Amino acid sequence: MKNSIIILLMFIVGVVLGMYKFLPDFLIENDFSKYSLYALMFFVGIGIGADSNALSIIRKTKIKIILVPLCVILGSLLGATLISFFISEISIIEAMAVAAGFGYYSLSSIFITEISGETLGVIALLSNISREIITLLATPFFVKYFGKLGGIVSGGATSMDTCLPIISESTGKEWAIIAVFSGVVLTVIVPFLVPFILTFI
Repeated sequence: MKNSIIILLMFIVGVVLGMYKFLPDFLIENDFSKYSLYALMFFVGIGIGADSNALSIIRKTKIKIILVPLCVILGSLLGATLISFFISEISIIEAMAVAAGFGYYSLSSIFITEISGETLGVIALLSNISREIITLLATPFFVKYFGKLGGIVSGGATSMDTCLPIISESTGKEWAIIAVFSGVVLTVIVPFLVPFILTFI
């Protein structure tokens, strides 16, 4: 919980500093977030590589590891289908397309905007950003009450990058490998699944 609060505070401070231009121009005009992500991935990679037990989880799970991204796909689409019954403005297909972003908001929202318009694109953007933020803040809670896969499933595609540090810290380095695998599979699927779903409209 402490780490989640720190993450939230850092996000809020960043938003406030960006809004009111309290930072040097070179920080505002350039996107340094990707370099921070590269650094995070580098250090997480070092942690995994240095842990002799980290790869043991792959040997234990074997082919069952594919069930993780598969369950994320089925769970996300099923959840979106159920939610669509309570939102009359969005059809089942549209809700499923939004959920099929799996947290990959930058790419999925572009596809959805091009195919179905800006309104649904914005909904997809906000929905998938929310998924990422919730994972960053609530992963310790998910792990405690739903098991080691809780944060990985919640993060979806982002479990391989932005959410990987908090997942690794909450579950252990050995589970970070599963997070990366699941995130990679989901990231590859998004550009195919989202347009495929929207063709049914």
